Amino acid sequence: MYRGDRLRQTLDQIGRSIPHPNTQFHFASVTNGNIALLQIVQQAGWGLHANTPGDVFLGLKAGFSPPHIVYSGSNLNRADMKQLLDWQIDRFNFDSLSQLQDFCDCAANRSIRPALGLRLNNPELIGDSRIGIRAEEFMDAVTIAHQHNFTITGLHFYRGTGTNATSAFTDAIDRVISIAQRLPDWRSIDFGGGFGYPYRGGAAFDWPEFGEAIAQKLKTLSRPIELLVEPGRSAIAECGILLAKVVSIKWQDDQQIVGVDTTVANLSVPAVHGGYRSIATWKTGTLHQTDVCGNTTYSRDYLGRNCWLPRLEIGDAIAILDSGAYGYAMSSHFLHRPRPAEVLLEGSQHRLIRQREDYSILLNGQIF
Repeated sequence: MYRGDRLRQTLDQIGRSIPHPNTQFHFASVTNGNIALLQIVQQAGWGLHANTPGDVFLGLKAGFSPPHIVYSGSNLNRADMKQLLDWQIDRFNFDSLSQLQDFCDCAANRSIRPALGLRLNNPELIGDSRIGIRAEEFMDAVTIAHQHNFTITGLHFYRGTGTNATSAFTDAIDRVISIAQRLPDWRSIDFGGGFGYPYRGGAAFDWPEFGEAIAQKLKTLSRPIELLVEPGRSAIAECGILLAKVVSIKWQDDQQIVGVDTTVANLSVPAVHGGYRSIATWKTGTLHQTDVCGNTTYSRDYLGRNCWLPRLEIGDAIAILDSGAYGYAMSSHFLHRPRPAEVLLEGSQHRLIRQREDYSILLNGQIF
């Protein structure tokens, strides 16, 4: 379930946080690809940041125009590249010289001349990463682009996944801009995603502090620079809630074990990366240490561990909060459970934005 009003409010708050006059916000749709939600993002005046051709496909269906889509992918084959060019995507960030070379070959005879950027790989800033191009390779990239009548105009910097420490971004600004100035045709900086969200009451990313810091730095430069920012999780996490019904209760000593009618396959991030979401219930009373378990026998099928909840009963509802990012987007048919419906709340109204699956979905594509 998603709260449309809350999503709009968050988009507005983030969108007002950076005073730099030439700033574009692009939603990282890897976090949530529901078209009804993407339409809200598009109507708020944001663009789209895509990591796969599927992201682009959904974005186009939601109404984003190709000039408002930025593509930052990894390890594309030529069919992917040609498809993106057919869709008229005209801004790309590349993470290897070989991918840049292949793309320039594919685009050489096209009428569209996309803006090209490089994703920075700098171990001092982000640690070890397989993705990105080292600064010492920049001039090789410039040469490849020039050989095909392209120019490298952008630098893309991705700090890391779910980073709440504002200083992790502000401390990198000077260094990233210094590196970007090595590109002779530099005109834009894509201060990518990775902005975190304060799950379970943790520290929140300070958007105004970041916005002021980067705006002040860009103001000192001798040329006008376009700023692109790509929030995903930080924009959409809060508006989403996974609802579940209690189907079983048992006690082990003083610990309450609650079984619910959903599964970690519908919210897999805690099992994969750790960090359970806050869980709320409409019941009141003395709080008990509680594990909330999904409806499979998978040993890691926990929606919450060591929560403090009141004594629950079969039939009670619980709400797993802050599930808007990497919820349905990472869901699967693991252990052959159909996936749930998605509903959008708009004030006092609600509407279905994705149908609940039934078991026939498990046969899709099978030949027997």
